[in-house]
This record gives sequence, C-alpha cells and structure tokens, in this order.
Amino acid sequence: MKRVAITGIGVITSFGDSPAALHSTLCNGENASYRLDLCEWANSDSRQGGQIASFQPETYLQGKPLRQLDRTGRIVASVAKLALENSGWTPEMLQQHDVGLVLGTMFSSMHTIAAFDRHGLTQGPSYVSPMDFANTVLNAAAGQTAIWHNLRAINSTISAGTTSGLMALGYASDLIRYGGYTALLAGGADEFCFEAWCGFERAGLLCKSKGHCGFPIPFSAGRSGFALGEGAALLMFEEWEAAQERGASILGEIRGHGSSYDLTHNSDCGPETINRAMKAALNDSHMSPGDISCLSASANGSVMADRNEALAIHALLNGSTDSIPVTAIKSMLGEALGASGTLQAIDLLESLRSHTLPGIRGLESHEREIPELHFCRKKQPLFGHSGLVNSVGIDGNACSLVVSAIPERN
Repeated sequence: MKRVAITGIGVITSFGDSPAALHSTLCNGENASYRLDLCEWANSDSRQGGQIASFQPETYLQGKPLRQLDRTGRIVASVAKLALENSGWTPEMLQQHDVGLVLGTMFSSMHTIAAFDRHGLTQGPSYVSPMDFANTVLNAAAGQTAIWHNLRAINSTISAGTTSGLMALGYASDLIRYGGYTALLAGGADEFCFEAWCGFERAGLLCKSKGHCGFPIPFSAGRSGFALGEGAALLMFEEWEAAQERGASILGEIRGHGSSYDLTHNSDCGPETINRAMKAALNDSHMSPGDISCLSASANGSVMADRNEALAIHALLNGSTDSIPVTAIKSMLGEALGASGTLQAIDLLESLRSHTLPGIRGLESHEREIPELHFCRKKQPLFGHSGLVNSVGIDGNACSLVVSAIPERN
C-alpha cells in the first residue's frame, strides 16, 4: 500500500482564496452568511445564504474564452489553477505527466440545467443554447476543468449528496494507494443557486431566520436547520515517493477513510451508521481514537443529524471525550454541500499545521439530549498531528477521513 501525500491546496470561499485566509477567518469567528432580500426569497422564513459575491473568474483563468464554462465550471477550473500552482505543477509538467481529477458535487450546475429547461419550455426548443447543453450533465464541471488544464488521467465525478467532497478524497486516495496513479486533484464544489435553496426550503431543512440573525449554531438547543453556502476546494494528492522525487513540499498525508450507509434511515443517518464510518476510517489508518488530536464534525444546525453525530462521536471516544476537541466550521461557512467535506479537511490540516483549532461560532450551551463532548466554543491551542473529518449526509451516507500534518522542520 502506497502513501498519499498532500502537496497542494486550492480553495475559493466567501472567506478568501487561500487556506491561510480561510483558517484565519474561521478562527476569528466570522460569518459567511448574509440576509437574502431578493424578491425570490421574499415570502420565505429562511433568509440566510452564503454565495461568493466577489468571485471573478478572470482573476484566475486567462488565455482562453470563458463562454463555454458556467459558474460551477469556472469556480472549479479556478480552484484547480490554485491547487496546481500551490503544488508546483506547471503547464509544461502537465504536458509530460498524466494528472487526473476526482470531483465531488451534489448538484453541480443545477442553475444551468434549470435555465436550459426553462428556455426550452417557455420559448421553444429552437431558442435553447447548444453551448449550454454541454453543462447540463453532472460531470460537466470536472470535464471542463480537465480540458482547461490538460488533465489527461482519470476524470471522475462523485455524487453522494453532501458527503460528495469527502467521498471524492477517499476515492482518490485509494486510486493512489492501490492503483497506478501518482498525481490526482481531488475535492468538491457546489454553487449557491435559487433552485437548490428552494428545494431545501420546501423540504423544511433550512434554518429559520429571526430578524437579521438566525444563522444556525450546530449542537445548540435552538437550531432549526442549516444555511446554504457555496465553495470549491481541491487538494493535490501524490504518491509519496513520487512527490519526494520531484522535490515537492509535502503538507500532509491522507492516512485512511471509511464510509457507511444507513439502510433504515428516514431522512438522517443514525448514530450507528456514523460510528461505523469513523471506526472504518481509523481502522484503515491503523489508528485508535486516542491517536487523533481533534475532530471536525459535519454538524450544520440540523436537529436530528447534529444529535446523531454527537451520539456517534461520544460512543467512538468512549472515555476520551475530555481530551479530543470537536469543532464544526459550518457554523460559519454554512452547508456548502459537495464542497463541505473538502473544506473541513483543508481547515483541519491548517489547524494541525498552525496548532490552532477554530471554535463553533455562537455555541454557548448544547442541547440536553446531546452527550457531553469537548466542544471547541472558541479557538484554542491544538497539539498533535492527526485529526478526523466527518461528513454526514441527508440521504443515509456517512464518510470519515483521517488527515495528518507533516511537522515543519526547524
């Protein structure tokens, strides 16, 4: 079994386009959400959203026309550019070596798909754009990004609901550990659009706004749902010896992952399912719960999902709950769907490297039904080199990943 090195990171969120900016903002307890006041949301009680308002693709992508890429494709292609540059992969190197892409996404280009269908229904088939048709498939963003950056190896899209991003990291790591691949970009992305927001709102999954506040607080007694966010993040994975041979700077390592599915779920994963995913990740890493120094929870403010995850964590730690801090960055980023798990992994790696763990914004006291855990309520010092990332879906999927940072040399 080969080792999987992390040699580069690309990230674009409302908190900036670098891992350091993301981590610093999270440690400061800032909020990516804002109140939605457009007419589409006027009659809803859920009015929080987290779109990347400042995104300009021309900042990252030059030399070719952007017309054929929709918003999701532009965000993914941009974040791929950042990850490639951060890991030292030049266009000339990409001409000589095969690099692949594994992208996790829940909806991909939902807005493009909906707009395409609306034009065909309201104006007639002859008025729809043939160029837009290429972006009406779930794997469009991954394909367009591969074309833009000349990524000639495997091109795979993972769609497993909100766990898609973390699932993509696990799948890509296995392709390197057990397969013949030496370099892969892996991560997740989802856009903020009215169609996704409307679906979640009608399903009763979004948090209820109270005045200009109402942003969800994971594990709190008053939580009522999640706030929809937006983001994209990719990690460059390389086979350890190949990375060392080319002189790459190794930032961290994927130690193992695990996933499970709840066959009996109604709308949320049960504690046993989440617990199985965490145990599988630790077993795959040849580690025990005492070997991890922190845990990044998937909790986003959903009533049952947060409670079930807390119960699963408590069962896993079994006596070590006081020594392992638990954070939940969706208290600030919102639920970024396919991007969430990768954003958690990136911030966990930054936390391990900077020895500082961000807190759970707004959490003062947790719900009575939730067991006692070492909830990180404010940023705190972090000691150790390994952590566990959870991603819990609304469709029965659960995924966990173990990440280790590489100690910096003096």
